[in-house]
Amino acid sequence: MTKFTKMHGAGNDYIYVYTPDNPIADPSAKSIEWSRPHFGVGSDGLILIGKSEKPEADFTMNIYNNDGSEAMMCGNGVRCVGKFVYDHHLTDKTTIAIDTLSGIKIITLRIEDGICTGATVDMGEPLLNNTQQCATPDGSLNNEQGTYVCMGNPHFVTFVEDSTKSDVTGEGKKLEFDPLFPERCNIEFATIRPDGSIRMRVWERGSGITMACGTGACATAVAACVRGLTGRESDIEMDGGTLHIEWRESDNHIYMTGPAATAFEGVIE
Repeated sequence: MTKFTKMHGAGNDYIYVYTPDNPIADPSAKSIEWSRPHFGVGSDGLILIGKSEKPEADFTMNIYNNDGSEAMMCGNGVRCVGKFVYDHHLTDKTTIAIDTLSGIKIITLRIEDGICTGATVDMGEPLLNNTQQCATPDGSLNNEQGTYVCMGNPHFVTFVEDSTKSDVTGEGKKLEFDPLFPERCNIEFATIRPDGSIRMRVWERGSGITMACGTGACATAVAACVRGLTGRESDIEMDGGTLHIEWRESDNHIYMTGPAATAFEGVIE
């Protein structure tokens, strides 16, 4: 039997397993099986937490989408990893380094009454061109349809009149597999509000529609700033909640702040 914790960041929910105590032989297959609503735990995917062998990192994070594909990064997921290791007394640090496929992410935890309730994550520098992820001559894309942003994983942000009415499934799936994106792509539909906040919905590569996407919120804030629609700070409201994104001039890094919550714990065969 495998012990797991069901957690979510703004509704972006995953099954979390601490692999030193609960090794998993085929996480891709288990992510498909366990993520199925009604037949399994139900989730956007499976996140494995391990001990890092790198001196500059405390823990590792590996992400499997609910279609079995492995993801490079999940902003909502990494906040929950921070909550998991703190709440399960695997560390007493409130600043934690997590080793992911898109590099080491530094998390500063928010602690209330001895429990982690959220965190700020240094998501690193966004890239506006990457020929591995965007098949244009210079690896960039910024036109009337939208803006490509790399947050380690690929994003294409489209600005629309009302994102709540967007055909996220139809257009999102089509754009995910567009030949412009050799590694497939996460697709965001965003609307700038009069107060400067952004309403966004997301089609995640390998998962479909999700309640929230941390890297997608970061990419949306960057795209809005690049297009002159907002400043360097934005509140991104998604179906599951709101994240605050700051693109700091001092180091060109993106800082994402948002909640982390435990839904329940259990065991599964």
